[in-house]
Amino acid sequence: MVDLSPVVGEFVGTFILIVLGNGVVAGALLNRSKAQNAGWISITAGWAVAVFSGVAVSAALGDVDGHLNPAFTLASVLMTGNPIRLATYIPAQILGALCGAIAVWLQYKPHWELTEDTDAKFACFATAPAVYRPLWNFFSEVLGTFVLVMVATALFSKRVAPAGVAAGLGPILVGALVWGIGLSLGGSTGYAINPARDLGPRIAHALLPIAGKGDSGWRYAWIPILGPLAGAVLAAMTVKTLNMT
Repeated sequence: MVDLSPVVGEFVGTFILIVLGNGVVAGALLNRSKAQNAGWISITAGWAVAVFSGVAVSAALGDVDGHLNPAFTLASVLMTGNPIRLATYIPAQILGALCGAIAVWLQYKPHWELTEDTDAKFACFATAPAVYRPLWNFFSEVLGTFVLVMVATALFSKRVAPAGVAAGLGPILVGALVWGIGLSLGGSTGYAINPARDLGPRIAHALLPIAGKGDSGWRYAWIPILGPLAGAVLAAMTVKTLNMT
């Protein structure tokens, strides 16, 4: 019998990731929300908790990897093998992100029609650059994902924790890492650093009957997909070259 728990864990974990991550953005940006204007610190902190929560839920469902991110899945395959994860994890991650975005839309259903700013509404789903410069936007996503994979790998390295990371500590460490990336590197593109986190909600934005919505930004969509994948490949190559594990 095939063990589906890792795939279920990737789906549900990514769903939780987007519900809490995109949820904090919606709370901070939509009109008449009690959290309106909470600011960047609130958003980055919310995303940190979203990552911690999603990884914890996926682990509880039997998913020992808890990637919730196609870029991390790609890096893992390059570093450790088992390419079947590309065909199983990634679709589950994208579908989980799509469903999570729909849940956020329902959660804030009365607020969409009260918000005139189409960019603010779109930001509750997918990422967009602060300044549209495709080359530099691409670099930002490459760098952010490179740091994500490198530091996450280091945190779980036997050289850093010879006896292994204490039970339950892993999700907290990864959440803290994502918070740091958001604070340090997120201001340029909104730090997708995860193709599923961007693509699933972008599809939801395109399909949902959101009151007064604007364009879904497909001209930019390749950057938060290919940038993180490129960053993951570079990080995996660096990890293997330097024997960090």
